[in-house]
Amino acid sequence: MPNAYFILFELIVYAQLALCLNHARKHGTANLLKLAFGILFGVSLELATIRQLHAYQYGQFLLMVWDVPLCIGVAWSCIIYTAMEFSDASNLPYFFRPVLDGLLALNIDLALDAVAIRFGFWDWGQGLQSQYFGVPYPNFWAWFWVVFFFSLGYRILERNGKWTGKWLSAPLAYAVGLVGVLGTNFVIAFLVPPALRLYVVGAAILLALALTIIRRPQFYLRPVDSSAFWIPFSTHAYILIAGLISGVILQPPFLLFVGILMSISSLALHGKTARSIFLPTR
Repeated sequence: MPNAYFILFELIVYAQLALCLNHARKHGTANLLKLAFGILFGVSLELATIRQLHAYQYGQFLLMVWDVPLCIGVAWSCIIYTAMEFSDASNLPYFFRPVLDGLLALNIDLALDAVAIRFGFWDWGQGLQSQYFGVPYPNFWAWFWVVFFFSLGYRILERNGKWTGKWLSAPLAYAVGLVGVLGTNFVIAFLVPPALRLYVVGAAILLALALTIIRRPQFYLRPVDSSAFWIPFSTHAYILIAGLISGVILQPPFLLFVGILMSISSLALHGKTARSIFLPTR
């Protein structure tokens, strides 16, 4: 039986799904398909990656799809769905938005992963001191490309006003996402020497961030659904609160610093939505 931290994490993820589903059902079939294929994508990529790399394994959650927790696939879908909702309200070029989507995902993972392994959600088999406090550096590479490729694949047909844009964008995103993730997994795991992986991962992420900043993005050019705020906010809140109650976020205390920093940066990005929720105008 999973402990309370596992169960609470699952409940939060399924609550996030309810928020995204509420938005999707109001905005048509294409959005429902995006959310559904996002879940299928999340579960599929985890099943495939575990077998491709043999690098990690999950703990026992309440709902499992073979050796992958269903909530992990759901979490991927919610992160992708709301990241795209946020980036689509920006002035960034249409096919550059997947870069921002990937960076938004990294904002969550930089705080989440090192704490999650201390709860036992998953295990990289390298102890808690190696690389990024027990998290291999290529994990952050993978998080970026997972979201990037699904977002990119979806956008190829999304603006097509015909039936193809409505019905095929999500399946294409699934296919492009899987091929892209397994391809980039292969590159970082089998082509890049271990001694260079940190530099390759860091260079890729810093380049993505620099290119985004150079474009001087403007956000909230149209209304953004509140789910785009709640998904990162609830995840960061869980990391900080559960981490402090259990004490794992203090092992070492630098994890608390990172958690707070990522929370602040997320609140800064989603500040307009947060203010509309907590400080509504009359």
